[in-house]
Amino acid sequence: VRDCLIEILLFAVLNLICTACLLMWCSSTNSMALTAYTYLTIFDLFSLITCLLSFWVTMKKPSQVYSFGFERLEVLAVFASTVLVQLGALFILKESVERFVEQPEVHTGRLLVGTFVALFFNLLTLLSVKNKPFVFVSEAASTSWLQEHVADLSRSLCGLIPALSSILLPRMNPFVLINLAGACALGITYMLIEINNYNAMDTASAMAIALMIFGTMYPMSVYSGKVLLQTTPSHVIGQLDKLLREVSTLDGVLEVRNEHFWTIGFGSLAGSVHVRIRRDADEQMVLAHVTNRLNTLVSTLTVQIFKDDWARHSLTSSTLPTGSLSLSEYVTSAAFPPVMSKQHDELNLATSTPAKPSSPPPEFSFNTPGKHIQPVVFQTAHQHRPFNAPLSYGMPPYSSMLNQGFAHPSDGPAMRLGFGVGARMPSVQGYRTVNAAPHRYGSSLPSSQTGQQRP
Repeated sequence: VRDCLIEILLFAVLNLICTACLLMWCSSTNSMALTAYTYLTIFDLFSLITCLLSFWVTMKKPSQVYSFGFERLEVLAVFASTVLVQLGALFILKESVERFVEQPEVHTGRLLVGTFVALFFNLLTLLSVKNKPFVFVSEAASTSWLQEHVADLSRSLCGLIPALSSILLPRMNPFVLINLAGACALGITYMLIEINNYNAMDTASAMAIALMIFGTMYPMSVYSGKVLLQTTPSHVIGQLDKLLREVSTLDGVLEVRNEHFWTIGFGSLAGSVHVRIRRDADEQMVLAHVTNRLNTLVSTLTVQIFKDDWARHSLTSSTLPTGSLSLSEYVTSAAFPPVMSKQHDELNLATSTPAKPSSPPPEFSFNTPGKHIQPVVFQTAHQHRPFNAPLSYGMPPYSSMLNQGFAHPSDGPAMRLGFGVGARMPSVQGYRTVNAAPHRYGSSLPSSQTGQQRP
């Protein structure tokens, strides 16, 4: 590890020297294409810094604060490096558009020398230093448009020379490819300026190199950005679904739910899953089997196992809404209503509810007959009747209801406030027993029975 660190530091120092020389030559030649190509050397410096950070991450262990370790720092470094190079490419595009309006003269004295120096140093850095984060991103990210076009040419070339298939197929290294393509563009620019004095070719080459840089770095930025957003990698979704189906078929497993898998760093997958098992299943055995199946793909796994709960809450033990009665209270109150010991003057004539000084007035007060009927106690004694005697159903006649205290509308305003509240009602409420209704279904009764004159 120490030798690798010394090698990385040495290349970083050489990179700084080379970048300084290239920037001086860009100023002396007034070449925008060489400036765009120099940005690849600056990108190599970013990659060396990422490599140093990767070595530091491997030596650090997870702490209580960072329980998953520091692998996400590698992802952040790759994302920042690719985004910065893309911003530089956009700057080159902007300067190139301005130079098309007024094209300055380009000096070719050090243009070709700067091209070879930058190409040699970039290839030496890429092939000598093992940069694990960028190697992983270049293989896992989607192919760029430059790689796709070169891949078509590579298949045709490998058909003629099969020995090149190990280098050109299945796809070339994007960093090596962009360095070679930029060097070719600078070589063509040098020849056209020397032969035809075509200075606009330098600006066109700068735009082409900037587009190649942007097209190569964009897929890597997207891939590292998805890792930072803790998304599930698309290339492992099929394998995860297969493993979850295998886990759901294990002995004792009833359900697998709330599964979530995401990428911590490059090549390390984390996940959590809830497993519901039978009540008679062994928790440790199921946990071992589930972990054994998923650890082949998920390095950091959290499994929560809980047994199936067959208990069903009964109606009496369940939580009822506020103000409602439980089952036992409902049966008791339906069969035996509570004894009303309140006096008549304690009742509120508007709501038929006891007036409590401490409680606020009711929110709604409706003068409905159903709320003003006085409580009625039904007979609870068992009455024996003959076997074949018919049951007594039906409503009592209107006259008997009038005799029980229901007022006529002509009795005055006091009688209109509620049923059973008036001159005929005693001051102290008693208990009234409603006997069985007689078998009389008449609708017109003589007025002598009621003692009142019919209207």
